[in-house]
Amino acid sequence: MPRRARGERNLSGKQPEQARGSADHGGSGHRARLRRRLLDGGAEALADYEVLEYLLFAARPRGDTKPTAKALLARFGSLSAVLNADHHALAEVEGMGEVSAASLKIVALAARRMARSEVRQKPVLGSWQALIDYLAIDMAHLTVERVRVLYLDARNRLILDHHVGDGSIDEAAIHPREVVKKALEVGATALILVHNHPSGCPEPSRADIQITGRIAEAGRLIGITVHDHVIVGREGHVSLRAKGLI
Repeated sequence: MPRRARGERNLSGKQPEQARGSADHGGSGHRARLRRRLLDGGAEALADYEVLEYLLFAARPRGDTKPTAKALLARFGSLSAVLNADHHALAEVEGMGEVSAASLKIVALAARRMARSEVRQKPVLGSWQALIDYLAIDMAHLTVERVRVLYLDARNRLILDHHVGDGSIDEAAIHPREVVKKALEVGATALILVHNHPSGCPEPSRADIQITGRIAEAGRLIGITVHDHVIVGREGHVSLRAKGLI
């Protein structure tokens, strides 16, 4: 008789709960039913915990992955938060480990690559929703404030997605002269400022508005257009141009 596969251990060294799950729920019947619902039912065929359950099948050849899927949602609050969580934090959840964490992180990586390719293939201003989707996937769940500048060519295609740094957006983190200097170096004619608010609320602060004005003025002097400043948070995004602040 073949040995049963041993479950992965989490950081506490405990055997994952699903390794002891019933053969009925963790067996091929349950997994086949989920697979059929996934393939036949469209985007909303599976609940969020079932999506996680299915993703964990790759790391857990046997056993019940539902308790771990529900524990992940309880810990992080949403499917997107789970997929964007740090792998160390994921591995600390009961029933998880490095292999299971990697099974989830690869999905987040694939989503970023897909969204980025959509942005790079078309003029940014003509595919604005694709840009917002890309930024939301990449930045909405960050726990630190990150500043980026998207440099565009004369056709508004993305030349460079430049990570300026992490920290509050002020002249200590993003100096107007350095932003326009980089634009000249890469041959950009326009740019979009981007940063996130880890608090979740994307409403601009006074500092956000002030630094945007300074960069826009510096750009005007040498023919570099600041199309927008987009602030991303878990609660959505804000465009300073749409709010009449540029």
